Amino acid sequence: MMMLTYYFELALRSFKSSRGLTALMLITIAMGVAACMTTLTVFHVLSGDPIPGKSGRLFNIQLDANPLRGYKPGDEPNLQLTRFDAETLLREARADKQVMMSGGNMAITPPQAGQQPFIAKSRNTSADFFAMFEVPFLYGKGWTAEDDKSEARVAVISKALNERLFGGADSRGKTLRVRDKDVTIVGVMNDWRVVPRYYDLTNGAFSRIDEIYFPFSTAMALRFGISGNFSCWGSPPGGNARALNAPCSWIQYWAQLDSPEKARNYLNYLNQYSEQQRASGRFERPSNVRMRDVMAWLKQSQVVPDDIGLQLWLAFGFLAVCLTNTVGLQLAKALRRSGEIGARRALGAPRRQIFAQFLVEAGSLGLAGGLLGLGLTWAGVMAVRNGASEYAGLIEMDALMLATTLGLALAASLIAGILPAWRACQVTPALQLKSQ
Repeated sequence: MMMLTYYFELALRSFKSSRGLTALMLITIAMGVAACMTTLTVFHVLSGDPIPGKSGRLFNIQLDANPLRGYKPGDEPNLQLTRFDAETLLREARADKQVMMSGGNMAITPPQAGQQPFIAKSRNTSADFFAMFEVPFLYGKGWTAEDDKSEARVAVISKALNERLFGGADSRGKTLRVRDKDVTIVGVMNDWRVVPRYYDLTNGAFSRIDEIYFPFSTAMALRFGISGNFSCWGSPPGGNARALNAPCSWIQYWAQLDSPEKARNYLNYLNQYSEQQRASGRFERPSNVRMRDVMAWLKQSQVVPDDIGLQLWLAFGFLAVCLTNTVGLQLAKALRRSGEIGARRALGAPRRQIFAQFLVEAGSLGLAGGLLGLGLTWAGVMAVRNGASEYAGLIEMDALMLATTLGLALAASLIAGILPAWRACQVTPALQLKSQ
């Protein structure tokens, strides 16, 4: 410990004796770390596991209901399910939990007189949605499977919508006018942040959370509006693409399977179901089932923009350039101190102490550069948050990124200090003393 303190004192003296060179190295390390960590923070937020601990048990379901026309072996099936298939799978309930859903936009009439109606993002879904996706509740809870069957006029609203309409008070049991219908509020969600919004990528992977939720059956009975991706390969009956037998895929379907064995059995069930639909004439193509867990689904959907990956590589390249420059500056500084090093060696300091001294100096420089880099990284993150991208408002530094910034700065400076430290400990005392 005493030697470490002594090395810190020597490092401080060295920094004071060459303030300009020290400042240049600090800025070089800080800029390299900031560029790298700003991009890494964006990548971390966009590519992280949106439901840790459960993502391997939640599966997106795809079935290929397209006509044989245009078929190519190996093609991806429809992105979503038809209403007929989704309702059949939901009714047969072969998974631990299962959810069918679609997005929407709904006109809300505030209960207070004088306030203007507005449009809120909505979601039409089934009862297991809240338990499957671990939605936290501030008041109440979601509806039940019986409510799904009875087309109950109930709703769950977000915390933000509850604050807007009711000032944050417990609004359970209150009536809310949506479009021209009245629904009863049964639950108020707590703060819930999902990045990316994996359960419905058709309405934007980084869009904000929906504000009001209805039973899917109720939404269909009341002809509530829907939004998202529609894919039709035939003429819907009566021109209604939402009809039960419409040849259109537009519903997201997820299943929770709590063990590998259940997952295998469910996949077999889906293949059997597909074959049954082929036998009945509904499916024309060979069975083409896809069942991917959350992370596999995000990878398949290429949720992280390609330019983010490129920017990350460029940022690490910039950091490497900054490290190279730092190595050069530290080498120059070490050579200027050859006389000091030679004197210490002549007085009995072994090579390992010289090496340790210069590594401690490099580490101290890295910590200082890391603190400066932390400030620059914060500024970079704020610049991203103020950008125009759809994910801009979601980017923020967490504790992991803060620790990584300091760790990266320290590691980078130590790596940059290895060569100068090695060159310093190779100084020959006799030559240096002779030249003095």
